[in-house]
Amino acid sequence: MNDIVAFLAVARAQSFTKAAAGLGVSPSALSHTIRNLEERLGVRLLARTTRNVAPTEAGERLLQSVGPLFDQINSEIDSIGELRHTPAGNIRITCSDDAAENLLRPILPAFFNTYPDISVEICIDYGFTNIVSERFDAGIRLGESISRDMIAVRLGPDWRLSVVGAPDYFRRNPHPVVPQDLTAHRCINIRHSVGGSIYAWEFEKDGKKLNIKANGPLLCNSNIHILNGALDGIGLACIPDFMAKPHIEAGRLVEVLADWCPTFEGFHLYYPNRRNTSSAFSAFVEAVRYRGPR
Repeated sequence: MNDIVAFLAVARAQSFTKAAAGLGVSPSALSHTIRNLEERLGVRLLARTTRNVAPTEAGERLLQSVGPLFDQINSEIDSIGELRHTPAGNIRITCSDDAAENLLRPILPAFFNTYPDISVEICIDYGFTNIVSERFDAGIRLGESISRDMIAVRLGPDWRLSVVGAPDYFRRNPHPVVPQDLTAHRCINIRHSVGGSIYAWEFEKDGKKLNIKANGPLLCNSNIHILNGALDGIGLACIPDFMAKPHIEAGRLVEVLADWCPTFEGFHLYYPNRRNTSSAFSAFVEAVRYRGPR
């Protein structure tokens, strides 16, 4: 049974290194376990190359047939833990760092004080992580980006983009009047995932939509670092207005093109439609749920 658990971990992670870290063993020991399992079954379960690991036909069959059964066992064991008076357990969340900073950080101190036996793991990722295959309890995305087969819980109000730059930058450069003017400016860009394209800045006014491919010296995969680049005078940033607002009010940033910046449906917590949701996860959902203007 332990060997099958080891196989499931490797097959799902498609990596001995990642699976070993999750199981708390060394990659070499895990590889030895899988080889012994394959020898006893008389079939090869994993195809190994120098770059990746993937289930063979037999391995995929075992993964699809046995994997859900082990998931059900774990779920039933967790449900036994629900008989205790205080919610307990580990919750894994994937989200961007700006969502973690602005939505999760403010509520976590009080949450941990109320539920000392619950731990929360936050994994920062700007890509569209598959929370089911990657074994997350939930993720955080814009409401418009969530699949219809997921349960979505609003975490905050709608927000719009904000194009900002430091006062020192604008002492050296003119204010853009229309989005097309950005092609003559130094802009700080974002690439959401390693293999993804650079985000084209979105604008909308009077029913007219524009996407501008801005150029500049700095490319990040984090809105927090883009904000810092703007504060340091490197160039213009296009970030959520809730990140820019305190710096605009303090005079550290100047906003431009406000009448062109579109509004987006706010961040939502999303998770699969499960019949058995732990009391720890239910408590977390209630703690982060949006209840009015912030």
